[in-house]
Amino acid sequence: MAKVLVTGADGFIGSHLAESLVAAGYEVRALCQYNSFSSCGWLDDSPAARDMDIVLGDIRDAAQMKALARGMDIIFHLAALIAIPYSYQAPASYVETNISGTLNILQAGLEAGVKKMIHTSTSEVYGTAQSVPISENHPLQAQSPYSASKIGADALAYSFYSSFNLPVTIARPFNTYGPRQSARAVIPTVITQLLSGAKKIKLGALTPTRDFNFVLDSCAGFLALATCDEAIGKTVNIGAGTEISIGDTVKTIANIMGVEVEIEQDKERLRPETSEVERLLCDNTLMRKLTGFKHTYTLEQGLAETIAWFKKPENLKRYKADTYHV
Repeated sequence: MAKVLVTGADGFIGSHLAESLVAAGYEVRALCQYNSFSSCGWLDDSPAARDMDIVLGDIRDAAQMKALARGMDIIFHLAALIAIPYSYQAPASYVETNISGTLNILQAGLEAGVKKMIHTSTSEVYGTAQSVPISENHPLQAQSPYSASKIGADALAYSFYSSFNLPVTIARPFNTYGPRQSARAVIPTVITQLLSGAKKIKLGALTPTRDFNFVLDSCAGFLALATCDEAIGKTVNIGAGTEISIGDTVKTIANIMGVEVEIEQDKERLRPETSEVERLLCDNTLMRKLTGFKHTYTLEQGLAETIAWFKKPENLKRYKADTYHV
């Protein structure tokens, strides 16, 4: 069994990935952010957690990261601050976590002699599409402090491959959604408001398009890259190659739920005009060429599973549908 370290294992994608790795037979060390409640985030309720070595810590601590990386074969680095609106308020924290934290993980992996490191990027680094579909050669545009911090982290990851021969692959997922996603994202925002009985829901911009990917497809993409030596030293998009506007996404969700909905634009939820990413559409040619990977969930299938998860009272109670937090 290969030994793997997953940073950010307490989060949305990280918890699903850690579970997928356990199911695939990996020996998983799951790093969750330290807190005084001894909470492991979404892994608290995961049956797979009993088969993981769960550690509370912080990627900003270089010494701790080196200790955790020892003996590992693969590192999946997902720990990051991700909320775009909060990055307007606290950009320094994004530099400390997303850039300096990534540097600590890279140095730890190098010292440990890992066989593979999967560094998690984001389609936000592309900014508004200058050409579509967006390939890995598309220019990078820092349209938010969050995006800027991820561009910096990606550059560091590639530099460790170029300078020190660290076997890094930069995985660049597009718009992952699914169970456990933060209410700061549009799909949980819509679902939770509708489940709370709202007939008029509050949203930001409706015209931007996104390439939505169900979380289990994104995780399968991570696993495919981890077993692909040809992906070392490369940045690889993980996306379905389809796009839909936010407004049409809301209509699709409402249709699946069998409800009528009216949308109210909330100025508080709007990004600054030049910071809004207007269009994202993935070119997944490289991913398919390297790994043969194909998505298995349609948007409708993924949304149906997501809605079913949110409908469970024990899940819905975790969310505050009537409150907007950055």
